[in-house]
Amino acid sequence: MSPEQLPEIPVYIVVTPGFMMLDLAGPAEAFRLARQFGGPFRMQLVGPEEKVASSLGLPVCDLKPLPDNVPDHALVVISGVENSAEMYQLPAAEEVVKWLVAQRNGEHYLATICSAAQLAARAGLLDGKRCTTHHTIIDRLKKMAPEAKVEDDRVFVEDGRFFSSAGVTAGIDLALYLIEKLAGAALAQQVAREMVVYLRRSGHDPQLSPWLEGRNHMHPAIHKVQDAISQFPDRHWSLNDLADIACMSVRNLSRLFKQHVGDSVLDYQQRLRVAYARQLIQATNVPIERVAEKSGFASARDFRRVWAKFEPLPPALVRQQMMEAV
Repeated sequence: MSPEQLPEIPVYIVVTPGFMMLDLAGPAEAFRLARQFGGPFRMQLVGPEEKVASSLGLPVCDLKPLPDNVPDHALVVISGVENSAEMYQLPAAEEVVKWLVAQRNGEHYLATICSAAQLAARAGLLDGKRCTTHHTIIDRLKKMAPEAKVEDDRVFVEDGRFFSSAGVTAGIDLALYLIEKLAGAALAQQVAREMVVYLRRSGHDPQLSPWLEGRNHMHPAIHKVQDAISQFPDRHWSLNDLADIACMSVRNLSRLFKQHVGDSVLDYQQRLRVAYARQLIQATNVPIERVAEKSGFASARDFRRVWAKFEPLPPALVRQQMMEAV
């Protein structure tokens, strides 16, 4: 299903006094761009006060009130603040905590940026949860939520419907991950490119999907080639076709692609075909032979050979595990 066909997802970004400008602007711009590119997100800035000043002194006005009822499919994002030890003693912060308690039985997604994890802790939402926050307040969060599993080496952490990020720019990483999770990797990739963001998740963080791997470069011609392959992974792209898209020779394309992506053109095509096949296996009951055909493989035998290069389990077992998990 394309992003345009997905049900609309309300995104409530909660802003409190002393908010860090980038904690707000980074994720907000990501969701705005996702909407611009056809994503299902409908963003609102909300808070306990109609006008609040940022850590830079710049005000944000006309904030909407905290909603009485958050829809189950909505996303709540809470921006962090500068000097949280002081700012979170203000009545506005306490109002957010009470609001979180009132919404705690909902089925919505909740994401905290930087220091905002402390508000979730005060609302009792972190017990038994894996989470993180800015490295300077890790110890404070551990004391506030002794039953939480606070991790200090993560850009962001996912635990069920709760997400938390480390400091400042990590909010952008988390926003891109949420866009991918809720509306697809292609949209997240498009937003990341528009924001010129280096997708810097490490081995300790949630793994990049195959659709996002190899996109951490700034070469526009190679991105055009990757866009073409990812848009039509089942197409039998020849090196000549792709070289025409990049406006360069086949030899130069092969050299630059390996240099910037880290894979050969063939390996990249095969990786995306397998990723597309995996989506079909997990989301449909299409027979494996038909999955191979729809993914651009010449035969089921060829499909299984290439699949084994990138996947540890055979296709049938992946489908079986998916059905057992439902």
